[in-house]
Amino acid sequence: MKVCINPGHDVNLDSGAVNPRTGRRECDVALEAGELLQTYLNQAGCQTVLVQDDDLGYVCHVSDDFDADIFVSLHCNAFNTQARGTETLYKSFNGQRLANDIQSQIIRSINTVDRGVKKRDDLWVLNGTNAVAVLVEMAFIDNDDDLEMLNNDLDTIVRAIARGITDYIGGV
Repeated sequence: MKVCINPGHDVNLDSGAVNPRTGRRECDVALEAGELLQTYLNQAGCQTVLVQDDDLGYVCHVSDDFDADIFVSLHCNAFNTQARGTETLYKSFNGQRLANDIQSQIIRSINTVDRGVKKRDDLWVLNGTNAVAVLVEMAFIDNDDDLEMLNNDLDTIVRAIARGITDYIGGV
């Protein structure tokens, strides 16, 4: 299986969400998570490509040129400093299956609020690639409790995402 890993945002052009107290940036957390995910998926026998860029058309082009079977975009949510939790977004039927596998692994692995899987038709990366695509909102970076989880348990979160992907692959 070929997996395109897209850490959200761009470290030079678009930080994404930022924790107002610490300045921790979504793009940095997403890149760290993406690099870990690439390592774990490669160890599981998947071929991977990692692309973090502000040009989402380019990101989807890389995925399609790689002929990815699966596309996973990694993000941190932000809202009002009070919201917490993890959710996985999808568009297609197979995307929903992949999202369910990833979400259930994350929920079983860490103490987070289960915000569920949600269908989204309006996200560029879910629409722009030929691969089965999901977007994982790992936690709310603007919430200090969730930020602590991102800082201390990112490896656990990423291992759960990797298991969710391999669960999905095993069911295909």
